[in-house]
Amino acid sequence: MAGKTDKEKKPFSMTKRRKGRLIVGKSVAILLVGIGGYGNGYVEELLNYKGEEIFKIAGAVDPAPEKCKSIEKLKKLNVPIYHTMEEFYAEHQADLVVISSPIQFHSEQTCLALSYGSNVLCEKPVSATVEEALRMIKARDQAGKFVGIGYQWSFSEAISSLKQDALTGKLGRPKSLKTIVLWPRDFAYYTRSSWAGKIRDQKGNWILDSVANNATAHFLHNMFYVIGEKTDRSAVPLELDVELYRANQIENYDTAAIRIKTREGADILFLATHATKERLEPSFCFEFDKATVYYDEKDGSSGEIRAVFKDGTTKHYGDPFLNRRRKLWICIDAVRSGTPIPCGIEAALAHTVCINGAQKAGITNYPAELVVKGEEAIYVKGLGDVLKDCYERQLLPSEVGASWAKPASKVDLKAYLDQLSW
Repeated sequence: MAGKTDKEKKPFSMTKRRKGRLIVGKSVAILLVGIGGYGNGYVEELLNYKGEEIFKIAGAVDPAPEKCKSIEKLKKLNVPIYHTMEEFYAEHQADLVVISSPIQFHSEQTCLALSYGSNVLCEKPVSATVEEALRMIKARDQAGKFVGIGYQWSFSEAISSLKQDALTGKLGRPKSLKTIVLWPRDFAYYTRSSWAGKIRDQKGNWILDSVANNATAHFLHNMFYVIGEKTDRSAVPLELDVELYRANQIENYDTAAIRIKTREGADILFLATHATKERLEPSFCFEFDKATVYYDEKDGSSGEIRAVFKDGTTKHYGDPFLNRRRKLWICIDAVRSGTPIPCGIEAALAHTVCINGAQKAGITNYPAELVVKGEEAIYVKGLGDVLKDCYERQLLPSEVGASWAKPASKVDLKAYLDQLSW
């Protein structure tokens, strides 16, 4: 997550006591799939660990391993490095496979790892399509293993505590949830790979890379997750009002404004863009019967989730950005002790259903006279102010009178829900 630093250097503790007993288990053999880009963070997290011997790096897989910043450290430790997972499994086994590859490979690589008897921590989103996610569920159930999906907020102590209060009724019935994030992205972001901003790859595989399905996916998923009816489930989206816009020269959209009706009765509003000059870290406001939950950040400084109750009391939950790779340690712990994980495929599916549905809406190009091409990035004049107005009024751009906005497309999600038996 750009612009964030870990404040907790101590990982999810393998020496933490549960029910008065020390967690004791096997040393977990870990295969890292995708070690450049985001995957390098997992490499560094494991290499920097100092504590009891609870894991070993059994291998790494990447078609271009030289792009990993820590490649020399891995070589010094004699970690075997392969170009394909098949090459690794021909010689080794893994208890846990950490997949940080591009979206279009998530389903195939997860299913392959499961077929060899490995548990999986796959980066978000779960997959490009609902159909791919269903194949992952089938493979997981056949293997009898777990698949964690790397929405780090769902693994955080702050969100876990907030969700527990939602589940127990402390917050009351959810009424409406809204999130806004303005994250500018430069030209390099869209040229970093052959799949950046693409709907499909050259082989026809779905990617659906977009502002809502990549960098800011955490925050859309989070709204579904917090009000899900179980710890490892998310709310069910029923219908969307969608406005998608594009300023950059990419296939897919760089701005999303989506309103979602849920089976739980709460409306969700998501506003996100890469096409502003201004940066605004994710901010949200969740309205419940008994409390209003806030999270916002000022000037890039870290904030805290807080609930303000109708009786005037306030509860602080902490910062969900703390220890962003807690998900890794929780999954290692799950291998060693059999403890459940908070965010698996089912919990992540609401986001993918929403993304697949939203993609059915057309993409509108911003008027050329509003698009400014700077030295490093493209931005749209006044876009940040429009989206902030939408956030305050809980409306879409077309509803606040933005001159460039087109009426929202309404998308019924019933076909997806029938596939999932929701």
